[in-house]
Amino acid sequence: MNKPLLKQFNTLTFDVVGTLIDFETGILDWFRPALAKRGIEKTDEEILTSFASCEDRYQQQAPDKPFTAMLPLIYRDMASQWNFAASNDEASEFQESIRSWPAFPDTVASLDELGSRYRLVAVTNADAWALKYMSATMNDPFDEQLTCDEVGVNKPSPRVFEYLLEKLAPLGVARGDILHTAQSQYHDIIPAMKLGFSTMWIERRYGKGGYGATPKPGQATEPTFHARSMSDFVQQVRSQEI
Repeated sequence: MNKPLLKQFNTLTFDVVGTLIDFETGILDWFRPALAKRGIEKTDEEILTSFASCEDRYQQQAPDKPFTAMLPLIYRDMASQWNFAASNDEASEFQESIRSWPAFPDTVASLDELGSRYRLVAVTNADAWALKYMSATMNDPFDEQLTCDEVGVNKPSPRVFEYLLEKLAPLGVARGDILHTAQSQYHDIIPAMKLGFSTMWIERRYGKGGYGATPKPGQATEPTFHARSMSDFVQQVRSQEI
């Protein structure tokens, strides 16, 4: 089968946390001072991989729990792992910190340009409360959105992608019109490819090695398209219009 052209799609569905929002910076900005005041020394990679392993556990134990609601639980697990007393205040503070997690430097301009060519749809494991703040950080780029609290389960559940098709069908959008765009093989690329979606893998950790704060997939899969950043994605779109 021939590889499709980027201009053949009319809808881009986006993972948000990790693809558009730099959650690793958000996590580190909160945990570094929390650990430092206790005299605990951990590298950035130790913090991120601990977060990933805790999230993976909750994804499997409670797939209906929004990512936002997992944050206090992940904090408590990491506190237990590193032998410091967790507090209710800090658990809430870490959860609330999602409101100020930054967008990647290329996110806003890239979405602005892509939005002139495609319908943009957020598909996130966060809840509507968190997405409201993250969307505002990105200048509210989305035409439609799908959150965990709406569908009732998290990616990588296939139900998320089935629900997405049901939601977009009244707009005349079919599976073949959609390019699902994400950085996480675990949450997005693997399940979307299994269900016959075309995918764009944004390799946000290009050159860093490992998976950082994202749970490690059993085995990575080959996406339809691959970009090292959102700006690289935009450049690929431009190149097909020449």
